[in-house]
Amino acid sequence: MNKVLVTGGAGYIGSHTVVALIESGYAPVILDDLSNSRIEVMNGIEKITGKRPEFHKINLTDRTAVDVFFNTHHDFDGIIHFAAFKAVGESVEQPLKYYSNNLGSLLNILENMEIHRIKNLVFSSSCTVYGEPDQLPVTEKSPIKKAESPYGNTKIISEQIIEDQTTIKKINAISLRYFNPIGAHTSALIGELPLGPPNNLIPVVTQTAIGKREKVVVFGDDYPTPDGSCIRDYIHVTDLATAHVIALERMLNHKQISNFESFNIGTGTGYSVLEVLNTFEKISGVKLNYEIGKRRPGDVIQIFADTSYANNVLGWKAKENLETMIRSAWAWEQNIPKLFKE
Repeated sequence: MNKVLVTGGAGYIGSHTVVALIESGYAPVILDDLSNSRIEVMNGIEKITGKRPEFHKINLTDRTAVDVFFNTHHDFDGIIHFAAFKAVGESVEQPLKYYSNNLGSLLNILENMEIHRIKNLVFSSSCTVYGEPDQLPVTEKSPIKKAESPYGNTKIISEQIIEDQTTIKKINAISLRYFNPIGAHTSALIGELPLGPPNNLIPVVTQTAIGKREKVVVFGDDYPTPDGSCIRDYIHVTDLATAHVIALERMLNHKQISNFESFNIGTGTGYSVLEVLNTFEKISGVKLNYEIGKRRPGDVIQIFADTSYANNVLGWKAKENLETMIRSAWAWEQNIPKLFKE
């Protein structure tokens, strides 16, 4: 059985990917410092799969702790690296926090890959590397532009570091450039669980609908879009998780065209913030309390993917639509009180 290290594996996307790995016959090992996740997520993974993955609580910026771990655990067929801070707005306010954490953790992983001859890396990247795109939809050949936020810049720099390393060392890497992950597992046993105020749209929406939050703030309605709100390409988290397994298998089966590859992971369809709110109201039957606020620093106007390269070369395609994504997120929000002590 192939062992796979999953950093940030107790987090939102990480936990869904751990489930996908187990269901595909892999043995994932999780590293997570639980700074933005909860250990109870392991219970959900176990209930879904019947297996409880090995877990180690480690801060990946702690070089000594990371070295100690790899000295005794290094028989991995690959690493899927999620662990990072991810809030665009917070990164604008605290850039050094993001550079230190997101780049420091990556360097510690890459250096230990080199020492212990671990050959395959799937990197959690982002469509933020394209900045405010000149043309839509964006392809993998769209220019990497100056980031709109320090968070986005950490993804650009991380990709550069990884690509540089693959050119001189015998390692393979695939960078998956996510668009906007939303939704939850169909079991409603795992999902997006922000600690503290959420930064992403859907948990703000579901928490408002269920009464945890007073209102949803739409950051700007004066953008040059049909309804004035920002447009994003939303991808179901389970579709995204599947992409990581396929990317890992691409490297294990020696199907790469080059040592470093990147793929856009989205649906190819853009929805505005107001469209998302309207869709949620339609599905849930709950009237949302929302107001229009000021534009948020770091936000691009609109972005959505050309996914043909991922479809044709990686062999992956999104299956779920916006309504399915939102319905699963709402089911998860309603189930949270049964799973966690608030």
